[in-house]
Amino acid sequence: MFCYQCEQTANGTGCTKIGVCGKQPDVAALQDLLVYGLKGVAFYANEARKAGKKDAEVDRFMLEGLFTTVTNVDFDAEAIVKILKKCAQMRDKAKALAGPVVGNVPEAAQWQPAADTAGLVEQGEAHGVQSNGVDPDVKSVQEILIYGMKGYAAYADHALILGRESDEIYAFTHKALAATLDKSLGLMDFVTLALECGRINLVTMELLNKAHTDAYGHPVPTSVQLGTKKGKAILVSGHDLKMLEELLKQTEGKGINIYTHGEMLPAHGYPGLKKYPHLVGNFGGAWQDQAKEFPDFPGAIIFNTNCIQRPANSYKDRLFTWGLVQWPDVKHIDGWDFSEVIQKAQEHEGFGDNPGQEILVGFGHNAVLGVADKVIDAVKGGQIKHFFLVGGCDGAKTGRNYYTEFAEKAPEDTVILTLACGKYRFNKLQFGDIGGIPRLLDVGQCNDSYSAVQIALALADAFKCSVNDLPLSFILSWYEQKAVAVLLTLLHLGIKDIKIGPSLPAFVTPNVLNFLVQNFNIGPIGTADEDLKAALGTA
Repeated sequence: MFCYQCEQTANGTGCTKIGVCGKQPDVAALQDLLVYGLKGVAFYANEARKAGKKDAEVDRFMLEGLFTTVTNVDFDAEAIVKILKKCAQMRDKAKALAGPVVGNVPEAAQWQPAADTAGLVEQGEAHGVQSNGVDPDVKSVQEILIYGMKGYAAYADHALILGRESDEIYAFTHKALAATLDKSLGLMDFVTLALECGRINLVTMELLNKAHTDAYGHPVPTSVQLGTKKGKAILVSGHDLKMLEELLKQTEGKGINIYTHGEMLPAHGYPGLKKYPHLVGNFGGAWQDQAKEFPDFPGAIIFNTNCIQRPANSYKDRLFTWGLVQWPDVKHIDGWDFSEVIQKAQEHEGFGDNPGQEILVGFGHNAVLGVADKVIDAVKGGQIKHFFLVGGCDGAKTGRNYYTEFAEKAPEDTVILTLACGKYRFNKLQFGDIGGIPRLLDVGQCNDSYSAVQIALALADAFKCSVNDLPLSFILSWYEQKAVAVLLTLLHLGIKDIKIGPSLPAFVTPNVLNFLVQNFNIGPIGTADEDLKAALGTA
C-alpha cells in the first residue's frame, strides 16, 4: 500500500504497511481502486454532458464514492466491495448515456471488477497513487485536486441529505476527475483545475450553509454544558445535523439525554436543534482522543461521519455507525430508525448530575455580522487591533500544542475566530471580551469556513480594502481532505500569507510548494512567538 493523503502519514512521506489511521492494506487497495473506477465513471459522464445528457443517480454516486475514500470514513472492506460493484454499474450507465465516444477511451473507463475481493485488492494495488508514471509535479497537483474534490464531496453529501444539490458541483466533479486521465494536460492545466476546485468548494459550503440554516435557523451564541445530566445517554460524533435531528425526535420523552462529540459541538447553536431539551451538552474533545474518552461514556455512541478510529473492546459493543462511515464488526445503522441505538442506551447506566464548565458556540456569519457596527467601531477605535483565524483539523501528531500556545499568547486587543475540531486545543480557556465582544468566536464546523469567509469579506467591504489588507491572519491546522478543499477555497479567493501546520502535506512536491510560496506566500507554522510577531508587524 501507499497512502499519503492525511497529515499524520507515516514518517511524513507515506503509509506503506498499515495506515496510521488504522486502514489495512486491503482497504487501502480497494479505496485506490474506487478512485480509479470513479475516474472511469467521470470520463463517460463528462462525455454525456457534452451532449447535454446527465443522470442524477450517476451524479450522486460520485459524491458517495469520493466521500467513502476520505480519511477515517470507511474501514470495512466488504462495504467498499459493494460500492465498487455499484461503481462499475454507474460507469456502464454513464457509458450508455454518452453513446459512441470519439478518440481513445482511457483504461480506467474500461475497467471491469474482479470476481472476488482478493482480485479487487490485486486490481487496486495496480492502480494506486504511485502507479501511473506521471511527472511528480503534475502528480502532486492532481492529488491536491482529487483530495480537494474528496473534501467537498463530504460537504455536498451532507447537503444532499437535507435535499440540496447543485448541478454545477456535479459538472465540475466529472470534468475534473476525467481530466486526470487526459495525458495531454500539463501542470498549469491542473493548477487551474485545483483553483477552480476551491471555487466549487465555496459553492458547496454555501449550499450546505443554506441547507443548515433553512432547516434549523441561523446559529446564535449559545452556552454549551461540558458536564453531565442525570439520565441515560447517547453520544453523537461526526458532522451530520439531519441525523442528529432524527435521533433527537426519536428519543423525546424516553429519559435519554443526547451529547455531542467532536465536530457536532456547533449543533448546539442552531435554534432548530437546541429547542430539544434533551440535547444537554458536549462530551470529550477532538476525534483523536476517542479511545481515551469513550470507555468513560456510559451509553450508546454513534458516528455519522469521520473521524472514527479502531474501537476498543471496552465500548465496541455499544458503538454504531451510520451513513458512509463503517468499521468491521461494528453495527451499522441503515436508514433513519435508531431504535437499536436507543435500546443500547437504555441498557446502560447513563450519567448522574455533574455540571461542568460552559463554553460558547454559535458565532456564524449571521451572528457576527449582526453586531458588525460594534466590531467595526472597535477596530476604528483601536480596541481591536487584529483578528486571527486559528482553526482547522486537530490530530494526534506532535506539534499541535503550537495552536494552544498561539491562542494563549495572542494579545488582549485581538480577536480569535475558530472553527472545526482544532478549536479543542483552546476552546476551554478563558479569553474574556473586548467591549462585550468575546475574544474567542466559535464559527462552527469545518464547512463553516464559509461563514469565516463571509465575515472576512464583510470586513473588507466595510473598510474598503481587500481581505489581504485587513488586520487578519490565517493560522490553519490540517489533517484530512476537507482541509485541502478549504485551503483551495482560500487560494481561489486570492488570500495570501496563510500559515499551515503542524507539517506540510507529503503530497506537495518542492516545486509545487515553491509555486504556492511565490504566488500566495504560504508558509509552515514556526513558533507561536515568531508567528505572532510577524502577523502583528512587531518582528
